[in-house]
Amino acid sequence: MTERPSIPQRLETDHESVERDLFKLVLTIIELVRQLMEKQALRRVDEGDLSDEQIEGLGLGLMHLERAMEELKARYDLTTEDLDIDLGPLGSLLSS
Repeated sequence: MTERPSIPQRLETDHESVERDLFKLVLTIIELVRQLMEKQALRRVDEGDLSDEQIEGLGLGLMHLERAMEELKARYDLTTEDLDIDLGPLGSLLSS
């Protein structure tokens, strides 16, 4: 009979690691929503649903959101690839 490795009774975690992983998860969700908003905006532009002013405002808003995401990722030394989650046979969560 093969002896199974024992599982520690207590998880070893440090504050910085937990904080970074939580922040990484939050940024992953925000990046997913940002990408979905961008696709929806492009679809609406292609369909002609928006005025020129709305297109301008939407573009500026998406640019500001992308810039803020880049600043947050840099603060925690993360890349978009770090935020991606492998969903197995479904592929990755975030589009490239």
